[in-house]
Amino acid sequence: MISEKLTSQQAIDLENKYGAHNYHPLPVVLSKGEGVFVWDVEGKKYYDFLSAYSAVNQGHCHPTIINALTEQASKLTLTSRAFYNDVLGNYEKYVTDYFGFDKVLPMNTGAEAVETAIKLCRKYAYEKKGIPENEAQIVVCENNFHGRTTTIISFSNDEDARKNFGPFTAGFIKIEYDNLEALENVLKATKNIAGFLVEPIQGEAGVYVPSEGYLAKAKALCEKYDVLFIADEVQTGVARTGRLLATCGNCTCENKDCSGTPEVKPDILILGKALSGGVYPVSAVFANNEIMNVIKPGQHGSTFGGNPLACAVAIAALEVVKDEKLAENANILGELFRSEMQKIVDSSNLVTAVRGKGLLNAVLINDTEDSTTAWDICIKLRDNGLLAKPTHGNIIRFAPPLVMTKEQLLECVAIIKKTILEFK
Repeated sequence: MISEKLTSQQAIDLENKYGAHNYHPLPVVLSKGEGVFVWDVEGKKYYDFLSAYSAVNQGHCHPTIINALTEQASKLTLTSRAFYNDVLGNYEKYVTDYFGFDKVLPMNTGAEAVETAIKLCRKYAYEKKGIPENEAQIVVCENNFHGRTTTIISFSNDEDARKNFGPFTAGFIKIEYDNLEALENVLKATKNIAGFLVEPIQGEAGVYVPSEGYLAKAKALCEKYDVLFIADEVQTGVARTGRLLATCGNCTCENKDCSGTPEVKPDILILGKALSGGVYPVSAVFANNEIMNVIKPGQHGSTFGGNPLACAVAIAALEVVKDEKLAENANILGELFRSEMQKIVDSSNLVTAVRGKGLLNAVLINDTEDSTTAWDICIKLRDNGLLAKPTHGNIIRFAPPLVMTKEQLLECVAIIKKTILEFK
């Protein structure tokens, strides 16, 4: 049965029967990927405009990353952290130099990395700032998305993620995103604030880009009130927004004139997804020695975190980003994409806005959040050879792999325009 070739419907039926129904996928069953393309089980070819939620920035099955995976997999895959291995130290040096921090704490998934950052922030607050134990507060933003663990959904606005999953974890204060006054008010008025956790762009909420200078001013407020600035760049990091990081704390891209957020150095940086090019679960938390050294043996860990396979894959994935200048490409193609989408906005009543940065973009469909219009458009886009997915009902996110060429992007723009016109 495992080796039997399935039709799309057979594969969907198997998932529906034997898998938990915790996702609502677009009805397409993929069996192959290469670069910016994926193929379904019947052999139809599509442009991938989701990139596994920005995990596949380097393109599907990039040969450099796959070679690193297979080479390391044939030698050593896992030791746990009970022993040293000969890849982890090299990875730690490489990745801390790459992003400009003293230390890294390796984990596997984005949610694990967020949980790690929360623990690190609290421990630093108790041991270095003198906040009374169990009284630390972390400021977060409304409409955030940092994962779906019990602690993380405790400060989520998404009722689907929260309903019947309580009781929830205390210690979080929600404020409006992109509101510096709200941030300063809470920092000024509330005792025992340990950190401010923020997405540089709220991706899952619909690709909300904050006002120019928001992150730099928020970091300055954190410094003023002695609060750790924690950047969740699981989705926006690793060249997605046209810079190495959306905060660009250590911009290694050559495009020194890239527009957008001024340079901001987080106290704690969270990365995942494209850190491995979508080949293997790899995430990481970065901080300098003063913060990271509060973690001692036995206080936090993961059997798979820092395994040699993950380390080899991540090094290769980051080399691809640098060697192929993917941040610069995302910046250039992103400006072109938004310019072309704006033409649709100007000529159609169906699309009311386009927003984004680099190749993380979204269009707003002129309908209510509970409508099916955006979903129906995505079905038609699938029929026309392009895969995208709605978020929050009436928003369609467009995030192709960063290896896309200008010619391919313009071909995709033509598909999107054709599809939108079919709904006029």
